[in-house]
Amino acid sequence: MAGIYERAAEFKKKFPMTIAWRLKKNSKIVEKYLKDDEKVLYVFAAQKNNNPFDIFTSAVIALTNQRIIIGRKRVIFGYFFDSVTPDLFNDLKVLSGVIWGKIHIDTAKEFITLSNLDKQSLPQIEEMVGVCMKNKKQQVRREM
Repeated sequence: MAGIYERAAEFKKKFPMTIAWRLKKNSKIVEKYLKDDEKVLYVFAAQKNNNPFDIFTSAVIALTNQRIIIGRKRVIFGYFFDSVTPDLFNDLKVLSGVIWGKIHIDTAKEFITLSNLDKQSLPQIEEMVGVCMKNKKQQVRREM
C-alpha cells in the first residue's frame, strides 16, 4: 500500500486545481502520529483556513479507521497536528465556488475549514469523510 505522501501526491495529481504545498513535509507529520493499529482509508491535501487568499497553510489530511488526522509542518520549525475522533465529529458541510471549494468539519470543540480544494474533488471527499465518520460514530454509540 502507498504511503501518506504518495497518496497525497496522487490526490493532487488527480485534482490539480487544489492549492497545496510541501506535501512531503506535511505527510511526515501525519505519519508521525499514526498508530500501529490504524488503517489509512483516504488521504487528501488542502489549506486549513477560511481565507481563499491565504495559500500558506497547506495541510495533509488522512482519514483512518479511527479518526481524521491533519498535519501541517511550519516553514521554519515545529508543526501543527489535529485529530478528530468520531465521538467529537458533528457534521460536514461542502461549499463549492467558481474555481475552488471548501469543506467545513464541525466538531464538538472546534470548527475546521479546509479550503482551496479543486471543486471536482468535493464529492469524493464528502463521500469518504462524511460517510466513514458517521458510520464510525454510530459504531461507537452501539458499543457504549
